[in-house]
Amino acid sequence: MSINFTEALGVHADALHVRAERTRVLASNIANENTPGFQAKDLDFAAVLQQAQDGAKGELTLDGDADPLYRVPYHPSRDGNTVEIGVEQAAFSQNASDFQASLTFVNLKLRGLAKAIAGQ
Repeated sequence: MSINFTEALGVHADALHVRAERTRVLASNIANENTPGFQAKDLDFAAVLQQAQDGAKGELTLDGDADPLYRVPYHPSRDGNTVEIGVEQAAFSQNASDFQASLTFVNLKLRGLAKAIAGQ
């Protein structure tokens, strides 16, 4: 009897992929805080996760409704840059916490599977 890890891990494996992609997008925003004309982006986590679950398993691709969305700034700058460092840092921190939560769930599931295999 084989183990289907996709079913065993549930949504958390896809959530880790989406959180990692969102981390890249948010890090890009933070890195370009002083770049004139840079437009801050973010991902709609729910839409991208739904696409990852509905679509082909494997590589996460951003297309359709899951494209990065441009952020509307609270206080626009004169140079056209829409990155607001406080907003980006808060989003990055929340995303890191959510990533850690999903990683904890995956670890607990894998430990449970290991115990089941060992007959404990």
